[in-house]
Amino acid sequence: MHKDILVIRKFILPLCTLLLAGCQAQSIPLPKSQKLSPDKVAQIAATIEQKYPKLSTELRSKLLNTVVQSLDNMVFVEGGEFQMGDFGWPHVDDPSNLCDWPCGVDPKRMGPISMGTDNKFVHLVKLRNYHLSKFQTTLGDFDLFFIAQGKPLFDKKLRQREDLQFRYQPNLPAPTRSWQEAKDYCGWLGKLSGYPVDLPTEAQWEYAARNRGQFFAFPTDNGSLNYDRNFPKPDETRTFPVDSFIPNKLGIYNLSGNATDWVNDWYDKDYYRHSPVENPQGPSTGNERVWRGTNVLEDPLLSASTVRRWSAEPLQNDYYPGVSFRCAIQSEKPF
Repeated sequence: MHKDILVIRKFILPLCTLLLAGCQAQSIPLPKSQKLSPDKVAQIAATIEQKYPKLSTELRSKLLNTVVQSLDNMVFVEGGEFQMGDFGWPHVDDPSNLCDWPCGVDPKRMGPISMGTDNKFVHLVKLRNYHLSKFQTTLGDFDLFFIAQGKPLFDKKLRQREDLQFRYQPNLPAPTRSWQEAKDYCGWLGKLSGYPVDLPTEAQWEYAARNRGQFFAFPTDNGSLNYDRNFPKPDETRTFPVDSFIPNKLGIYNLSGNATDWVNDWYDKDYYRHSPVENPQGPSTGNERVWRGTNVLEDPLLSASTVRRWSAEPLQNDYYPGVSFRCAIQSEKPF
């Protein structure tokens, strides 16, 4: 009798547990991934099953699809070195057809690309490989993040108004009230996927916006502003779907012109003067965070450049449509 109990404990119970886990893992249909192996997708599904056993199958399936699609949307960015900061531009040039920098002009005689003084110290930066999402996080995915945690959706009453439906479409950039929400969302993707997902650093954002550090004034496919082709028209007043317009040469969409991006760094107006050369992470402390890119309401000629920096309070007063983010994977190896 004693031996029978030992056999049950040693062999039968673990086998039942494995079978049960296998049945649970198969309860979510596994989507096909462009980049991940079927085993990796199954692993993510099992993690979701374990973390959210009380969610409905439909919600767990949506979570799985969101995580897998978010990883498929990651663009591998090969690292390198570049001169970070406002490298200047001849002001007689046409923004819709910019010349190839330095355009036959001595850089010392050029004017600044952007306003402000916090980006004028041009300095060498060397970055390791990383991944950056080609899209900003969508409102639909951000809502799912809230639902999974049992939190109420923001603007619940406003969402019921017919005249405001345009603000809450699932394919728009996710409005955020705080830097921490953006940070937590990326970390949540990381926990479910097993990859080191985080916000990009400011240097990573600029390097990608400039097509791996080239001297591009605007974060578009050609460095110029071709309205209604690679950038929204100047009179546009509403955020638009995250996959709109032509992406830049790396395949990344709307690094400016839709909503600003939170990045990981604290803000320091003098940081460029003492930034480390290799993989700068920003100041260790601070009172404000950094936004990069510009939102749809800003004047693109003044604000949409690849080098413009914005200081922002980490906690905003509301969920503004023009404040969003995109995630990065801090991994040197492609999938």
